[in-house]
Amino acid sequence: MADHGQYDDPDAGRRLRVVLADDQALLRGAFRTLLDSTDDIAVVGEAGDGEEAVALTRRTHPDVVVMDIQMPGMDGLTATAQICADPDLRASRVLILTTYETDEYVAQALRAGASGFIGKGIDADGLIDAVRTIADGDALLSPAATRSLVARFLATPVDTAPRDVERLVALTPREREMVALVATGLSNLEIADRMYVSPFTVRAHVQRAMTKLEARDRAQLVAIAYRTGLARGYPDGKPDPV
Repeated sequence: MADHGQYDDPDAGRRLRVVLADDQALLRGAFRTLLDSTDDIAVVGEAGDGEEAVALTRRTHPDVVVMDIQMPGMDGLTATAQICADPDLRASRVLILTTYETDEYVAQALRAGASGFIGKGIDADGLIDAVRTIADGDALLSPAATRSLVARFLATPVDTAPRDVERLVALTPREREMVALVATGLSNLEIADRMYVSPFTVRAHVQRAMTKLEARDRAQLVAIAYRTGLARGYPDGKPDPV
C-alpha cells in the first residue's frame, strides 16, 4: 500500500470519516493508527500536500480533514480555504493541527473557514476528542490558539464594544458562565465535565449566547467575552466569577 492516498474501508460508512493532510509520513502514520484504533473513526485517506488534500477531500467527502499548515506546494491554509469555499464539501469540516499556534495563523485559519485549531502537542485522547467535536458540528480552539486570538483582537481598536456590553444584559447567569468558559478554549465536552451537565446542555447555552450576542462563530464569541470583560486573563486557567 502507498504511504498515502485513498483507502477502502468496508466499515468506514458506519464511522466518522477522516482525511489526514501532513507532509510528514511518519506523523500521518501515527495519527492514522491512533484514529483507526477507535470504534467510531476511520481514516479514509492521507495527503502529503495541500493540493492533494483538496483533491482527496473532493473524492472521499470526509467528515473531518485534519490539516497541517506548513506543507510543500499548496499550504494548509490555502487548501482549507478551497475546501471550505466548495459548496459540494460543506459537510466536510477542517481541523487545523499544527506546531505553530501564532495569532496570524489562527486568524488566517478561521478566516479560511477552519472549524478548529489545535497544536501538535495535544495528547492522544485530545486528538480523538477534537475530531469528534469537529464532526459533531462544534468549533474548537486550543487554549494556546485562544490566547493568540484574544491577543490579536485586544491589540485591534474596536468600536462596537459598548454595543457588546449592552447585549450582555440579555444573557442569563448560566449563559454568561458558559461564555466565560468558552473563552478559556475549553470544548463543549470539557465544559460539560466541569459543570456536571450534558454536552447537549452546554451547546444549547452557547448557541443561545451566540444568538443574543450576534456572534458569527465561537471565535467571535471569545473576542466579545474579552472585549466586554466577561472573561479576562485567567492566570490559573479558570474564568473570573460572573
